[in-house]
Amino acid sequence: MQIKVSVNMQDKETQIQLCQGCELAVYRVAIQPKQSAYCPRCGSLLYQGTHPSLSGNLALAITCLLLLILAHWFNFLTIRLFGIMISASLPAGIWAIASEGYPALALLVFFCSSLAPLLILMTIMLAHFALHYRWFNIFRYSLLAMQKLKPWSMIDVFLVSVAVTCFKLIDYADIFIGPALYSLLLLQILTILLISRISIQRYWEAWQPESHYPKLSQKRMHCHYCHLSQDVNEYCIRCNQKLHYRKPLSIQRTWAYTCLAAIAIIPANVIPISIFISHGQRLEDTIFSGVVTLINNGMYAIAAIIFIASIVVPVVKILALIYLLLTIQYHCTRYHRQRMTIYYIIKWIGKWSVMDLFVISIMLSLIDHGQLLNFTPGYGAVAFGCVVILTMLATESLDSRLIWDSIAVNTNHSESSDE
Repeated sequence: MQIKVSVNMQDKETQIQLCQGCELAVYRVAIQPKQSAYCPRCGSLLYQGTHPSLSGNLALAITCLLLLILAHWFNFLTIRLFGIMISASLPAGIWAIASEGYPALALLVFFCSSLAPLLILMTIMLAHFALHYRWFNIFRYSLLAMQKLKPWSMIDVFLVSVAVTCFKLIDYADIFIGPALYSLLLLQILTILLISRISIQRYWEAWQPESHYPKLSQKRMHCHYCHLSQDVNEYCIRCNQKLHYRKPLSIQRTWAYTCLAAIAIIPANVIPISIFISHGQRLEDTIFSGVVTLINNGMYAIAAIIFIASIVVPVVKILALIYLLLTIQYHCTRYHRQRMTIYYIIKWIGKWSVMDLFVISIMLSLIDHGQLLNFTPGYGAVAFGCVVILTMLATESLDSRLIWDSIAVNTNHSESSDE
């Protein structure tokens, strides 16, 4: 849908903004500082009335970086097992998985719990320096990396995984909280505040405001990198990124990732994800049998969390992606807003499936005492890791604007029939 602007409104042309979710053309209106503007069609956030200072973002990023270093330097959990004090730290858990012969799994845990948060904070600081010294390429790539890395930062998931691990070990050992856990809690609080303040569009406005560019006769493309609405171009006139009317091969790539995830989810649920040896007795647990064990031990809340995060979420996400892809390909003309809501939900819940892998890394760093008590991951964990990565890649590759293209197709058909 396009808004036709009359001749006497050409001075307002620069106020037109295309929604990044459905590409509806809307006029920017003045809003109060505590208000936010949303797309009237798909509900995507357009812009906010509050304009927190960019220097405040830099201060928060530096504080979060210091807390992240402390969280990796100290132990976040200590248990007393058979009279022995054993401590767990983030690096120890990652190294324990690699030592068990699962380097790819260790890399995934390392990336989501340590590297992605670190890189996000570094890119924020780098963007500020680049903005100050007007280093265009560094500024551009810093903001691009920031956008791509945000879904992979999972400090919040790790904190829930620590709680799940404590409930699993409470019958075997005495548990003590380490100083790194307080750093992680404070880090998560400040990270939420930082993410809520960060706006890629504001950084680009600070670099070059939209008003700097000449009035455009039409705005038919939206740059997903700097969020500048503009006429059809090969490259964005502000950030110089290549423009696409729709993400190239979005449907094909999403289908490929989704189908591979659907295949990988079978061994992920059939093959044991963990092997627990207690007093010489070997217990191999799949995801489902682990949930049943928790229920039998009376840990209903933890069983529900694991069941939802590790079984329900991956299955629902795959089914939802298939549903969205089919409705897009068959040009479904109904329930666009509901499908957009589904898209945003599966984008948000995808990362919570990593919880089981975090629990495995924590358990490995705490339990390794021969035949008396031992814990190792199973090959099901590798398949489950593949499911998590593939479903997240599938969601990121799907262009949400395709959901709304059937409206334009239907409108064109109606106009043709009227003629």
